[in-house]
Amino acid sequence: MNDKTDQFEMMDRYFRAANYVSVGQIYLMDNPLLREPLRGEHVKPRLLGHWGTTPGLNFIYVHLNRLIKEGDLDVLYICGPGHGGPAMVANTWLEGSYSEIYPDIGRNAEGMKKLFKQFSFPGGVPSHVAPETPGSIHEGGELGYALVHAFGAAFDNPDLLVACVVGDGEAETGPLAAAWHSNKFLNPRIDGAVLPILHLNGYKIANPTLLARMDDDELRNLFAGYGYDPFFVEGSDAMTMHGLMAATLDEVMGRIRDIQADARSDEASATRPRWPMIILRSPKGWTGPKEVDGEKVEDFWRSHQVPVSNARGDAAHRKILEDWLRSYRPEELFDAEGCLLPEIAALAPEGDKRMGALPHANGGLLKKELLLPDWKSFALDLPKPGGRIAEATRLMGAYLRDVISLNDHAKNFRLMGPDETTSNRLDAVFEVTDRVWMEKIEPYDVHLAREGRVMEVLSEHLCQGWLEGYLLTGRHGLFSCYEAFIHIVDSMVNQHAKWLKTSAELSWRKPIASLNYLLTSHVWRQDHNGFSHQDPGFADFVANKKADTVRLYFPPDANTLLWITDHCLRTWNRINVITAGKQPAPQWLTADEAEKHCKAGAGIWDWASTCPVGEEPDLVMACAGDVPTMETLAAVDLVRTALPDLKIRVVNVVDLMTLQSHSEHPHGFTDERFDALFTKDRPVIFAYHGYPYLIHRLTYRRTNHDNFHVHGFREEGTTTTPFDMAVMNQIDRFHLALAALRRLPQFAERSAHFAATLERKLEEHSAYVSEHGEDMPEIRDWFWPYGTAAKAGD
Repeated sequence: MNDKTDQFEMMDRYFRAANYVSVGQIYLMDNPLLREPLRGEHVKPRLLGHWGTTPGLNFIYVHLNRLIKEGDLDVLYICGPGHGGPAMVANTWLEGSYSEIYPDIGRNAEGMKKLFKQFSFPGGVPSHVAPETPGSIHEGGELGYALVHAFGAAFDNPDLLVACVVGDGEAETGPLAAAWHSNKFLNPRIDGAVLPILHLNGYKIANPTLLARMDDDELRNLFAGYGYDPFFVEGSDAMTMHGLMAATLDEVMGRIRDIQADARSDEASATRPRWPMIILRSPKGWTGPKEVDGEKVEDFWRSHQVPVSNARGDAAHRKILEDWLRSYRPEELFDAEGCLLPEIAALAPEGDKRMGALPHANGGLLKKELLLPDWKSFALDLPKPGGRIAEATRLMGAYLRDVISLNDHAKNFRLMGPDETTSNRLDAVFEVTDRVWMEKIEPYDVHLAREGRVMEVLSEHLCQGWLEGYLLTGRHGLFSCYEAFIHIVDSMVNQHAKWLKTSAELSWRKPIASLNYLLTSHVWRQDHNGFSHQDPGFADFVANKKADTVRLYFPPDANTLLWITDHCLRTWNRINVITAGKQPAPQWLTADEAEKHCKAGAGIWDWASTCPVGEEPDLVMACAGDVPTMETLAAVDLVRTALPDLKIRVVNVVDLMTLQSHSEHPHGFTDERFDALFTKDRPVIFAYHGYPYLIHRLTYRRTNHDNFHVHGFREEGTTTTPFDMAVMNQIDRFHLALAALRRLPQFAERSAHFAATLERKLEEHSAYVSEHGEDMPEIRDWFWPYGTAAKAGD
C-alpha cells in the first residue's frame, strides 16, 4: 500500500465512526457499542432525526479535517442541511470539542451512551443543528440561508475559509438561488473565501430534487453563469470517493490560494475572480439499509428521516438496525473503554483548529467594541419645541459616517440595505466609504468601489443573511430598509431571535453584537408609492419574540433617533427595530431632553401639556412615532384653543416595550409608573405608528386599559397626500380631537360647535386634495404655536 491508500483507509475509518455515532444518536438509548445483542429496550421509544443527509455531511467533515491539518487552515463549516444534526454532533464529539463544552458527555462508552440518549430526547438536544451544537452559526430551521450566512462570515475575515454545504432541497428555495450572487461582493484582498459544496443526494422529503435530476452539463452551465468554476465529485464507493474528494479539494484550495495571492499582491487584478465550488453527488442515506420491508431506502427519499421505523417493537426491524450498526465495524473504531482509537483520533485537528472549537463559530469571543462618536455633536439646537424642520435620518447618516471612519482600521462595521442608503437619507456615509462592487465599474458610476463599508443589493434576504453571518462571527452592523418590505425576512428574523434566545442560556456562547434595523420610508410617508408600500406590521411580528431579545423604538425626532442609534450599537444579543421617518419634519427635543426622554422610554411632555405638573388631567393624549406625534400635538393645539380650561397631559412613548408589564419585559414599566403617566381612570387617546391592536395587546393588563382608545394604521391607503393618508386611517389631528371630545362628556355642551367645525374641516380637506393634489396650506404650514415662533426656512 502507498501512503495515500493508507491515509484514505484511515479517513474511511473516521467516516465509519462518524456514521456509527450518527445512527446511534437517532436510535439508541443503551448498549452504545453493541457489546451485547440489541434488544428492544435499547432502542428509543420515539425515533426522531434525519439520516438521509447525514453520511454526506460526515464525508465532507473528515475531508475538511485533512485540509485543515495539512494547510493549517481556519475553516468554518456551515451545514445547510440543518437536519444533519447527527453529523455535526457526532464529529464534534469525535474531535473532542463537544466534551470540552459538555464535560458530562465524555469521550468513552458512558459518554457515548449519554450522547446517544440525549439526541432528540426530552431534556436533551435538538435533532437539527442548533446553538447547542459546537462550531455552528446556522440554525437547522433556516432553510435557504446557509450560503448567504457563509458569505457574511467571510467578509472582512481574510484568513477564513467558509465551507458551506448546500443541500439540494435547500437549493430549490428563492433565497438560496439569490445567494449564489454573493460572489459578486466578495473581495479576495480583504475577505476570506467561501467554498460552496452543493450536496446532491437526489431527494428531499418525498420527492426528487430539481438540481439532482439535472445532468452535469446543465449544472456546469448554471453555475458557470453564476460566476463559479464547478468541480464534480460523484460516486457511491467510499474508497473511490475519498480519492476523488481529496484530489478535488487540493485543486480547489490551490485555486483559492492563487486568487487571494493575486489580489493581495501589488499587481492585484481589478476583475472579479471566478471562485471554485464543488458539486458532490452521493446517495441519500449512503451506507444505510438498501431496503426495508421490501421497499427501496438507500439512494431514495425513504432514507430522509428514520429508515427503520419500528426497531423497538419489531424484531425484523431491530435485526436490520443491528446489522446496519455492525456494518461500520465499531470494534475497529473504538477501544475497550469506548474511546476512539488514537490513530483515528489523530486525523482531527487540534485546539482551535477543530471546526467545533473555531472561535469564528462563537463570534462573541472575537467581538470588539465599536468606537462611537459623541452623538450629541450631531444633535440639532432648538429655539423651542417644533422650532426647526429637519430630516431625522439625514442626521443619523452623519453619525454613521463617523462610526465608519472611527472603525475603518478594524474593518468590523458594515451597513446593509437593498439599494436604499441614499433614498433613506443616509448618504453622508459616502463621504468616507463606497458601495462594495466587484463587477465592472463604469466611469460615470458613483460611490462604487472594490472595497467599502456599504453593501447594497435588491434582496432583503441577502442583506439580512450577510448581516447575520457578519454578526455571528463577531462584528457589527446595521440594516436599513423600507418599512413595508422588511417583512420579506420575517422567517430569518424568527430564526435569529430563537438563536439569540437559546444562546443566552448557554454559558459558553459569548454575546454577539445586536441585529439593528432602521425602518424608514414608512407607512405614513409612502403616500407617493401607494398601498403596496404601506405596512407597519413588522413591529407586531417582532413583539412576538422572547421579551429579553426584542426592542422596538419609535423616535419622534432627529435627536431622539441619534440617541437610540448610539444606544443600539452599544448593545448585544438583541434585535433592535428603529422606525423613523426620512422626510422634513418638526423637531421637538433638545439633545439633553432627548437623552432624558429616551433613557426613560416614555414620559410626559410638560411643555405640550395644559395640565399643571402633579395634577390629574382630564385627558391623556399619547403618541408613539414621528407622524403620530406631530398629529397628536396638532390635535392638542386644536383642543386647547377650543377648550382652554381642559387639563390635557401629553405622553410620548419612544420605547414601545415600556407599555408591557414589567413582569413580561425588562423595559416594561411597573404598574405604579405606568399609572403615573396614563392615570388609572382618565381617557387616553393614543396615536400609534402601526396597527392599533399591538398597543392593546401590550397594555391589556393595565388598570386603565379600558380607557385606551388607539388610533393607528387601519389598512387603508393609496397614492395620495401625506395628510390624506392620516385622515384615511383616522390618525390625523381632526379625528384625534374628535375622539377626545367623545370621551369628555362633561364638556359635551361646550364642545358641540367645535366638533361640528372639525367635521367640516375633514370635508374641506377631502375637497381640497381632490382638486389641488396637495394638502391644505393650514396643514402644510402648521407649526407648534406656543413659545417663540419658528423662523421661516428653519
